[in-house]
Amino acid sequence: MGFKVAVIAVYAAVIAFVGIINLKKSSSFGDFFLGGRSIGPWMSAFTYATAYFSAVLFIGFAGKIGWGFGYSGLWIALGNAFVGVLGVWFLMGSRIRRMTEELGVHTMPEFFEARYNSPAFKLLSSCAVFVFFIPYTSAVFMGLSYLFQSNFQLPYTMALVLMGGFTALYMSMGGYRAMASLDVLFGMIMLAGVLTLLGFTMKEGGGLSNLTASLAAINPKLTAPVGPPGAWPLFCLVFLTSAAPFCMPQLVQKFYAIRDDRAIKVGMVASTFFALLIGGIAYFTGATARIFLNPVNTPGAFKDGKPLFDALMPELLANVIPDSLSVLMLLLVLSASMSTLAALVLISSSSLVKDLYQGFVNKDASESRLTLLMRGASIFFVVISVVLAWMRPATIVAILGISWGAIGSLFLGPFIWGLFVKGGPINGRGAMASAIASLALCLGLYATGTSSPEAGTLGMLCSLATTPLFGMLLPEH
Repeated sequence: MGFKVAVIAVYAAVIAFVGIINLKKSSSFGDFFLGGRSIGPWMSAFTYATAYFSAVLFIGFAGKIGWGFGYSGLWIALGNAFVGVLGVWFLMGSRIRRMTEELGVHTMPEFFEARYNSPAFKLLSSCAVFVFFIPYTSAVFMGLSYLFQSNFQLPYTMALVLMGGFTALYMSMGGYRAMASLDVLFGMIMLAGVLTLLGFTMKEGGGLSNLTASLAAINPKLTAPVGPPGAWPLFCLVFLTSAAPFCMPQLVQKFYAIRDDRAIKVGMVASTFFALLIGGIAYFTGATARIFLNPVNTPGAFKDGKPLFDALMPELLANVIPDSLSVLMLLLVLSASMSTLAALVLISSSSLVKDLYQGFVNKDASESRLTLLMRGASIFFVVISVVLAWMRPATIVAILGISWGAIGSLFLGPFIWGLFVKGGPINGRGAMASAIASLALCLGLYATGTSSPEAGTLGMLCSLATTPLFGMLLPEH
């Protein structure tokens, strides 16, 4: 226990040190939010990929999806790597960087205002970013708190307060450049962690053939191309987690800050490899939870004989990883989560300060004032997210699903069509009407009992289809 505490203390000290170093380098809003648009390929690759994956993957998704879908959960990893990463970088990276620079915008709501000449769309999108990123951030805090609870026997609330306080302190200091610098370190820790996890899972399970045979003995569908829940639920999970990155503000922002097109080419390859390795190992090991865990040997992962999905992966890690290496697993999840938290806090704070305050309250706000307000907004956003995480409203997977689904439904069609098509049926009235209708569909379906991945998938498909359709039905003037 003492060794774990010492390692975490050193880890926290390094993060704080990087934040302090970058404190003076982030005097303007452009420096704080985009690192002066000068981030190189390796930093960009790591900061994109580490923002994509967090405790939500390792604690919530890998456990629940692996338990239910078995090996077919690997389709999600493939979709994430080749669509959510490679597809986004190849199809959109250079275009996003150039177009946002030409328009002189820093945020996605500013892009919508400039592209569609619509202050109302800017207002809608900035409010949506802040509102729907709160549950997403809360899900990450929940995952981290469960992890610290199982590793240090800390009460959930105490772990939550500690993680929230540290995140607020770290993000209020260094901004994007500090985050990108640390993401390289976080990424390396994640790679070392997942390779270690894969090695010991194979060792404890007697190799891939024995693991596959054991899983098939439980249910042959767990090793089939489509797992027990069926093709449609699997497709919804793949689509939700792979298509949403085309419009998720915390991921799109990475291309605003990247240095040039060459950096995009290098970053594309590096981030795709990273995503394939991280996602593939996470979902594979999650599928093995049925082999290693049962109510007898791990009662903490079950209640009344049924699995507690948010507890499966912490218990699995404790079962297959030796105590001497357990601190590496802790750093794995912590690193994944810190980078995601940083990205979410930065984007949410900008929606309050840059988009709402400067956009509608004080258009002449100085750079120094905006930067100061960004630091304060970061703390405010963390506090709200921690409070929601303390309430534990649902499983991590459900919370993430509705957050990604809502943002994807609102932004996917207007952002992609607006980025690639100029004129014609793509106009501000049509784009905003599509955004509102698609969000209403997503939330309406969720409210009536539809699963969050299905509700999000249908909302995003609606967004893609209705943006040009409403543009034809609702002409600009």
